[in-house]
Amino acid sequence: MERERTARCACGALRVRCRGEPVKVSLCHCTACQRRTGSAFGIAAFFPRAAVAAEGESRSFERPSDSGHRVRFHFCPACGSSVFWEARRMPGLLAVAVGAFGDRDFPAPTQAVHRETRHRWLPPDRV
Repeated sequence: MERERTARCACGALRVRCRGEPVKVSLCHCTACQRRTGSAFGIAAFFPRAAVAAEGESRSFERPSDSGHRVRFHFCPACGSSVFWEARRMPGLLAVAVGAFGDRDFPAPTQAVHRETRHRWLPPDRV
């Protein structure tokens, strides 16, 4: 049976159901992800578009990524949590915020990107 996981915003109004395993899980050290998450990095799980279903109202914000490609973030209009996003350079995939799953057994990142802006106090990436 195919596994299904649900990511949620802080208030639970915006949910994203994801079927199957992520294609990849990426830890990003870019300054835009630091600002978006309020943390030292962001972690995204990438799923095929056909495996993701959003439920609830969302608003979006689009910006260029640090590599210059456009990214559209979908967030809850009630609590402001960004739950999923679309990267133009990967049209067949949707990214979902790993923390929104609230699953301590979620697969670990398989890659780390933008290490040049990684906080120096972080332990070395294992990916």
